[in-house]
Amino acid sequence: MEQNLDIISLPIEVTEKITDSKFRLVHIASQRVRQLTADAPLQVDTRSVKDTTVALEEILSGRLKSLVGEEAVTAKEEFLKEQEQARLAEELSAKEEEIRKELSVYLSESQEEETEEAALEGDEGDAEEDDFDEVEPEEVEE
Repeated sequence: MEQNLDIISLPIEVTEKITDSKFRLVHIASQRVRQLTADAPLQVDTRSVKDTTVALEEILSGRLKSLVGEEAVTAKEEFLKEQEQARLAEELSAKEEEIRKELSVYLSESQEEETEEAALEGDEGDAEEDDFDEVEPEEVEE
């Protein structure tokens, strides 16, 4: 709890361990606040309720890595590729589910038709058997 008060009440000293400038600190914190608002998991144990305080605690603890330059561009490209792959996988999964539903409807309809046809054939077979029942010959008097 004391650390929370320090973050809120005292100025944060920017060191190489944390980041290279106050501007970058604010930028990193704002990005992390957006992630926390979107229900990202916490990187530190805290009693803080506010996302801004939690983000600053995470930055000061060294749990968040700040990328700059070419390293940041590469990381962003990889992240976007992963997001696109996840989106495509989700889209494919949705299409597969739709196909499964359509097939299950088709299969259940064809099974019902087969059952109806079998029932009709069974009724026709009974009728044919009735037509060809053996008749006992009548006794003829001679």
